[in-house]
Amino acid sequence: MSTGEDLLRANGLRVTKPRLAVLEVLHEGGHLEVEDIANRARTRLDSVSTQAVYDVLGALSRAGLARRLEPAGSPARFEARVGDNHHHIVCRGCGAIADVDCAVGERPCLTPNDRQGFELDEAEVTFWGLCPACQTRRRADTLA
Repeated sequence: MSTGEDLLRANGLRVTKPRLAVLEVLHEGGHLEVEDIANRARTRLDSVSTQAVYDVLGALSRAGLARRLEPAGSPARFEARVGDNHHHIVCRGCGAIADVDCAVGERPCLTPNDRQGFELDEAEVTFWGLCPACQTRRRADTLA
């Protein structure tokens, strides 16, 4: 398994403490907002500004080591699961996000009727609904 340092170097990035800390946070899993990433990174470092975390996330995203998600009506989220063209399901109630594997199994998963000359390599699909906890709350509210 590659270390954070190896991943950064292999993708042409300098190894810095903030980059290593943010990469570690992302590899813990989840679909994290910037403030959450910054707070978790601060537990690993003496200090790091939120702007520095934004800068690191930008560099990691451009290098293909992080993926930025922007569900409609929600702040940007980031994850470490990259390169497999998976999709997401978002709860309309609480905003929880879960991964959904590629529907076809190979990129780009979906093919439009007209590519308009583009060479496609990815499709981004977001499914929306209610998570089990929000479904239970809705049923309880209906009965009350």
